[in-house]
Amino acid sequence: MNIDAIDHKILKHLEQNARLSHQELAELVNLSSSACHRRVKILEKNGVIEGYQAKLNYEKLGMKFFAIVEIKLTQLTEADHLHMIKQISLFEEVINAYIVTGESNYILYIMTEDLNSFSNFVINKLNKVKCIMSINSKIILDKVIQK
Repeated sequence: MNIDAIDHKILKHLEQNARLSHQELAELVNLSSSACHRRVKILEKNGVIEGYQAKLNYEKLGMKFFAIVEIKLTQLTEADHLHMIKQISLFEEVINAYIVTGESNYILYIMTEDLNSFSNFVINKLNKVKCIMSINSKIILDKVIQK
């Protein structure tokens, strides 16, 4: 799919506010409402726009502690990777998980209510995953950029 400058503008505005009406979006990108609607449908059909979701304020939901956790596995077998993915998918504290290169095998983005909840998560859940060799946590002090 060939994405032009107008498509990029549409995507930028939808990323900032997915609740824009087709008319509002069309005015922002200088298109007719029908032309804008057609472009959005094409972007959706081609998987450029995967979906729309609500952006939650986790702090107002009582989640005020965020951490990045680096995990190194004991072995790099397919079975260990599958076990790891299965286990961390069960943990509600894990917001995002990535397989990475470097000294760690996984990086997890964790969200809990406070330091005590995070500590309980690491000790009572993460430490019990059999294929984990080491856990290295980095506490997030402040968010400086969010896209």
